[in-house]
Amino acid sequence: MASEKAFDFVLLGPTGYTGKLCAEHIVQHLPTDLKWALAGRSAGKLEAVAKELRALNPDRIQPEILTVQLTETELKPLAEKTRLIINCVGPYHLYSTPVIIPSLGIESTPPDILTWALVKTIREQLSTGAKEAVSCVHEMKSSGPSGGTLATILTTLETASITDLTKSLNPFALVASEPPKQVPSRPLSELLTGVTCVSDLGTLTTSPSGIADAAVVHRSSTLMREFYSPRFYFRHYVHVRNALVGVAFHYAFVIGILLLTIPPVRWLVNKLIYAPGQGPSKEQCARDRVEYRGVAIPDADTAKPKRALGRLFYEGDMYTLTGVFLAEAAMVILENEAKIKKVSRGGMVTPASLGQEFVDRLDKVGCHIDTRLVDN
Repeated sequence: MASEKAFDFVLLGPTGYTGKLCAEHIVQHLPTDLKWALAGRSAGKLEAVAKELRALNPDRIQPEILTVQLTETELKPLAEKTRLIINCVGPYHLYSTPVIIPSLGIESTPPDILTWALVKTIREQLSTGAKEAVSCVHEMKSSGPSGGTLATILTTLETASITDLTKSLNPFALVASEPPKQVPSRPLSELLTGVTCVSDLGTLTTSPSGIADAAVVHRSSTLMREFYSPRFYFRHYVHVRNALVGVAFHYAFVIGILLLTIPPVRWLVNKLIYAPGQGPSKEQCARDRVEYRGVAIPDADTAKPKRALGRLFYEGDMYTLTGVFLAEAAMVILENEAKIKKVSRGGMVTPASLGQEFVDRLDKVGCHIDTRLVDN
């Protein structure tokens, strides 16, 4: 990984809730000879984080401290002196647009990399692509969202235009090539209730991140069109115990979003939530876990095609997992830069475009993906 750049990577925003967790993973798990730096707006806060990191692993090369404002004038020189920026600055909609490669955290890495693994299983064992995949959050035990996550939601609703919000509802908004000409229609019952049933996954309902996850997965599938299939289509949901719970979850989500469009409601919510940079304690998160499940159907016109089943699971909290995703993805990019540029075509990088190297690194740090082929 030799380079003439001053740094292998710069962690931008390490003083925030997720940024600090990412930094801790870096000092405890990544190679100790990496040249890296901590960057942000407050030198004092950066020094405090660096001191905490030094106590975790005093034997590694310590990061340099770089103060930088979130403007193009200061971010451009920062980018020129490093091979890669890990961006943890939030709320993302307000502050991260100049540097962001989106959706490499808990959203939308699990559905994207799990779907890639399902397609890989079909490709290797059946010598064909996949015409459809469905994933769901099967189980999530979480101590709750951080202040940064909640602030991102609120500021997006406050500052995004109706046009931008409408565009964000398009599951093909990020495609890199032509999307499939035909997609499965959703039955009227699902449109009205948000509930559907999928073989092997059970009763499913609307996922708050479903459209965003679909946009990322469809970008991956159109970046690797021949690997997936020109006909490939993806959907994402949340698993629920029964249809009644699914309907309640769906309408609670819809009503909640509508209420948050009302300024006085957002003001009240802001008073009740964690401030940005804060979140659940490690003690509160000790028993957190998450499991995603998915199914993919081969692109084969047979009466009873085989299908691939898979799951991604992790014992720990969602924000630590996001830090893991960011740090391990950075290592994949540093070690496979030419390959990643080729797959991503020099544009937006998705979790799936990091491939098997990413899966292998995640497995070593406790985030596991299992897939298998089954008969109908």
